[in-house]
Amino acid sequence: MAEHNYKFNVAMSCGGCSGAVERVLKKLDGVKSYNVSLESQTAEIVADESLDYETVLEKIKKTGKAVKSGEADGTPRDV
Repeated sequence: MAEHNYKFNVAMSCGGCSGAVERVLKKLDGVKSYNVSLESQTAEIVADESLDYETVLEKIKKTGKAVKSGEADGTPRDV
């Protein structure tokens, strides 16, 4: 089964911010693994083929954090 690699540049100022992003990713069906880094301001997600970029983007935006940029499988995408 194929998978997607998504990467987002997310404005996070504290551990609570990165924790909020981690919580929504943990609950999202189709997420195989994720790495949220407060230091580099990024969220990297490995997802099932069935989970699309827009769905992940919307979930991260619902935390209230500003998403500055994003890419899907190495290709820059709109945020």
